[in-house]
Amino acid sequence: MELAEIRTYPIKSTKGAPRPSVQVLPWGLEGDRRWAVVDPLGELIWVGEHPRLLSVSAAETPEGDLLLSARGMGELKVPQATGDTIPVGFSNFDRAVLAHADAHEWFTRLLGKPACLVWQDDPRRRTITEEHGGLPGEIVNFAWDAALHLVSRSSLRRLDDWIAEGAMERQEHPPEPLDVARLRPNAVIDGAEPFAEDAWTSVRIGEIDFSVSELCDRCAATTWDPATQDGGKEPLRTLAKHRRWDGKTWFGIRLVPRNVGVLRVGDEVRPGA
Repeated sequence: MELAEIRTYPIKSTKGAPRPSVQVLPWGLEGDRRWAVVDPLGELIWVGEHPRLLSVSAAETPEGDLLLSARGMGELKVPQATGDTIPVGFSNFDRAVLAHADAHEWFTRLLGKPACLVWQDDPRRRTITEEHGGLPGEIVNFAWDAALHLVSRSSLRRLDDWIAEGAMERQEHPPEPLDVARLRPNAVIDGAEPFAEDAWTSVRIGEIDFSVSELCDRCAATTWDPATQDGGKEPLRTLAKHRRWDGKTWFGIRLVPRNVGVLRVGDEVRPGA
């Protein structure tokens, strides 16, 4: 098995950026999910309700600025966040740093509702919750529940087959295969048996050891096409038929790093015992 793709998401819920290699830090990948868009009360503006976030590309410059672009919006350079802090509604993380006011105005125009861009100044202050497999001392960026999300190409192709079978049963035209971007992974692997990752308790990718904290439950954000922002019923409809237990649907696994180093596309993937 090998690591086929690496993706980071500079702003939570926005477009992912392919990376040939990336530094693994205790709280996640370098440049991944240290920014988030919240409402004036500090609550996360969720992509499942505001799919226009999927049109946003963000790139960090070597100087620490953030370049924003989106369809129908002018490009904006956001300087490093040095503003006041505001309360935010993330588990185990109570306050974040406000970005420059221009960023708030940009996201407010994009979404058609008041919005603020915030920065996670110190991810060491946010621990992974015990209910999501967190152990004492494990920390995380603005990702939901773990430092890294991994999916398998073979599992995705099996899901495509199930979706096509369901369409034929309903006498509908089978849709195009799903873009893996719908699942918002950090790591995409190739060469495993479909859903073999369900049984892993640990995995080594290149030089980095990870523990598996939990399987990944899927939400309505996956039903939005990241390229068009059009909504639909898949893949949740099909996952609910084939991959539903404990009241949730499941696809992919969440990982916690045991050491730091560099991940590279092409790295060998070796599950633990």
